[in-house]
Formats: sequence, structure tokens, C-alpha cells
Amino acid sequence: MLIFTIVFLLVLFVLYKLMLIVPMREVHVIERLGKFRTVLEPGFHFLIPFFDRVAYRHDTREQVLDVPPQSCISKDNTQLEVDGLVYLKVMDGKLASYGIENYRMAAVNLAQTTMRSEIGKLTLSETFSERDRLNESIVREIDKASDPWGIKVLRYEIKNISPSRHVIHTLEKQMEAERRKRAEITLASAEKAAMINMSEGERQEAINISEGQKQKRINEAKGTAAEIAIIAKAKAEGMNMVAQALAVQGGTDAMNMQLKEQFIKQVGNILEQAEVSVVPAELARLEGFFEGMDKVTQGLAPKA
Repeated sequence: MLIFTIVFLLVLFVLYKLMLIVPMREVHVIERLGKFRTVLEPGFHFLIPFFDRVAYRHDTREQVLDVPPQSCISKDNTQLEVDGLVYLKVMDGKLASYGIENYRMAAVNLAQTTMRSEIGKLTLSETFSERDRLNESIVREIDKASDPWGIKVLRYEIKNISPSRHVIHTLEKQMEAERRKRAEITLASAEKAAMINMSEGERQEAINISEGQKQKRINEAKGTAAEIAIIAKAKAEGMNMVAQALAVQGGTDAMNMQLKEQFIKQVGNILEQAEVSVVPAELARLEGFFEGMDKVTQGLAPKA
């Protein structure tokens, strides 16, 4: 019974060494007697017990490696602390096993050195504004260097770019000055626009006033012309009627009578309103006649 148990366990051990199931997310590197034999893809496989062994197992999914923070110097001699993430994938299990000792550590170190080199080509402001281009440059350089390792660098993402405290203080002052400058520019632009609007308003007001005065004078001139025309027309019609009346028999006598009445009426008005004695010419001559007769009478009287 003991022998049967030992034989059964030995058979199970041989079967365990004979059969190999590779999971879907992995590839296995097989060595035969210490020498590379093949790379097994996911699925069921048979091995030669005691000759074949699984030397390496690699995850074929995309892997994310954390790049620790490191100090970098920008083109304008500004000290920065930068960290990031590198995304890679194993493309060749054989090269990933024998091309490099530890491709994860190598990828992280290469990402750090490449990041320092690329940041040294940019100024401080460019490291913030050109982050996408910086990521692309780092991916391109890492992928070129890691090609013999059997891995593919898919992308690189910078997480944080942290300047030193002194640089942050300087940047804060610069941003404050920039905001003050923009505020002053905005205020000056507003004042300029207000002055322009006021001058345009005054100009338009002056134009409107001059147009109104011009139209007023035109209207007054038209009214005066119309009035003169109406008066002239009325006078012409009156003269015409007078001429027609004089042509009729007895018209001249009627005209003379009308003139005498008007004369008497005007003389009466003058006598009422005048502050001095106004006497018609005929009455003046009559008064002079009586004064002369009085003087003659006084001359003829006998002297005592």
C-alpha cells in the first residue's frame, strides 16, 4: 500500500511537470536544460519533465510604473521637482527575459534621465505650457532605447511639476504684477472708450443742434416768404379792385370821400394823443388872419 501510494504521488508529480496551463494574461519562457527553448502563449502545453522548466513569467497587459520625484534644472536655470507615470507593455517575452535584467526598473530609470534631459531644453514657462509635447518627446526617447528589451512604451504622463519655494514666491509676484498690468490696461481701455463715446456724443449733439437750427431758419424763411407772397397777392388784388372801382362812374368821387374821411379820422387821433398843440394848416392860416386884424385895429385906435 505504501509503495502504491508512492507510485501514485510520483505519477501525479510527473503529470504536474508534464502539463502546463498558461493564463490568458501571461506568456511563459521555457528553458530546456538551462537553455532557452520557446515562449509559450496562453493555453494548454506539454513539457518534458525534469528537462523543461518555466524560467520567466511575463504579464502581457499594459503596466503602469510610478516614476518617483526627481530634481531637474530647466533651460533658464530654475530648479524643478518632477514626477510622472510611464505606461508600457511586454511585446517579446524572450527579449524581456534575456535582453535586460529588470525591464521595469530600467524603464523607470530611463524615464527619469530622459525627463531631466528634455526639461533641460525648455524654460520654466514652457514646461507648463508644453507639457503634451514634453510627454511625447519622453515617450519617443524611451521607446527608442527600450526596443532591445522587448517592451513597448505606450505613453508617459507628467503628474506634478513643483518649483522650489523661492521660485513659487517669484512666480506669485510675477503673476500679481501681470494681473495688475492687465487691470491697468483694461481700465485705460475703458477710459479711452468712454472718452471716445463722449466725444462722439458731443459731436453728434452739435450736428443735431446745427441741423435743427438750419431747419429752423429754413422753415422761418419759408414762412416769411409765404407771408410776403400772401400779403403781396392781397395788395395786388386790393389794388386791382380799387382800379376797377375807379373805372366805374362815380368811383373817383367815392375815392375822394374815403380819403377825406380817413384824413379827418387820422387828424382826430393825432389831436387826442399829441402832447403839443397841433392845428391843421387851414385853421393856422385863419388864426393868423385874426391876429393880423387885431394888430391893425390896435394901430388905428386914437391915442390918448
